[in-house]
Amino acid sequence: MTSPLNIAVYSHYFTPEIGAPSARIYDLSQQWLLANHTVRVATCVPNHPTGQVYPGYAPGWHQQEAFDGVDVHRNWSYITANSGFIKKTLGHISFVLSSVLNQRKMAAVDVIIGTSPTPFAALAGLLVAKWRNVPFVMEIRDLWPAIFTEMGIIKNKQIIRLLELGELWLYRQSSQIVTVTEAFRQDLIRRNIPAEKITTIPNGADINFWQPQPKPTALAADLGVADKFVVLYIGAHGISHALEKILDAAAQLRDQPEIQFLFVGEGSRKPMLMDYAAEHQLSNVTFLGATDKQGVKDYYALADVCLVPLRDVPLFDGFIPSKMFEIMAMARPIVASLTGEAAEILRRSQGATIVEPEDTAGIRAAIEALYRNPEHAAALAENGRAFVAAHYSRKLLADRYLEVLQSAITPERTA
Repeated sequence: MTSPLNIAVYSHYFTPEIGAPSARIYDLSQQWLLANHTVRVATCVPNHPTGQVYPGYAPGWHQQEAFDGVDVHRNWSYITANSGFIKKTLGHISFVLSSVLNQRKMAAVDVIIGTSPTPFAALAGLLVAKWRNVPFVMEIRDLWPAIFTEMGIIKNKQIIRLLELGELWLYRQSSQIVTVTEAFRQDLIRRNIPAEKITTIPNGADINFWQPQPKPTALAADLGVADKFVVLYIGAHGISHALEKILDAAAQLRDQPEIQFLFVGEGSRKPMLMDYAAEHQLSNVTFLGATDKQGVKDYYALADVCLVPLRDVPLFDGFIPSKMFEIMAMARPIVASLTGEAAEILRRSQGATIVEPEDTAGIRAAIEALYRNPEHAAALAENGRAFVAAHYSRKLLADRYLEVLQSAITPERTA
């Protein structure tokens, strides 16, 4: 049996912020703690996605706290809302500076994980790993800068080439690499990164937290949806999700007022989406602000169907939205408008109706079919919960991750 590890994670995002990176790191950390390992996290003061510092925190050069057993080091960063490419990039770069300079304030570590999106948190983790002479494991949650070039955000070929060289350098400096999708792993192999040092460990769900529960009657009453069929989108309102197509589907269903759409979250495109809904007088659409983890759970419980959309971009074939595991664990049926690896997982789960990305008519028809056939919706919900419990629980994934960490550390440490 291996001895306990001191694991450090460098991430721009962490609980109490919500979202895929925060949830992944928190859930894995809790499983590692239960296995008697120590977990330290270097991150920022919580402010995502609005750019407003969370209550109980204040900007500063370094703050240390114990968060549910995790030794958390919150380092200074330039704080901005989740919009504006240049401002967001400055925020990530500033985190590299502060977290590297503050690394002496973190106690002993045996292995360091640096997680994307954007390579800056990974770069910070690598620099500290070199300083401390410990192995570095890079976690790839997005292909960067490929995502920005595919979306047309970065167009200068020289800048793209420079960023790609930096990306490949990080991969080659890593002792091990963890990708969240198999498509990402295959992309790295095609670019001559050794296959033997790349492991796919997908996102999943803490099935003990994300459990089926009755509709929250007080929340339903507050929102005026107690007698409605609730269609929920929850998450970032950004450029990746083609949410205007969801609004188009809502417009097609406006003659069925018993079907109500809820959009919960924040993002750069939310003002445009709200303007669009107002312009088209979509009274069957309600926009709500971001919420905490318990709030997300309550909204899932409120929903009759949950939406998992992505834009029709080839790169997204390799993306797996992490929310789909939480939704299935909550035993809620899904309408997913996407392709690729995520679509294949959902087909295997038999917990979702899948249509093509940005297919307004298909989205509308899928929602209407579930509304008119509650028995089928219930079957999808039951299938999804069982599938996640069997294949995508955080406990299973945390154990696989530990194997990667053990393989990264020195032979004498694993003996």
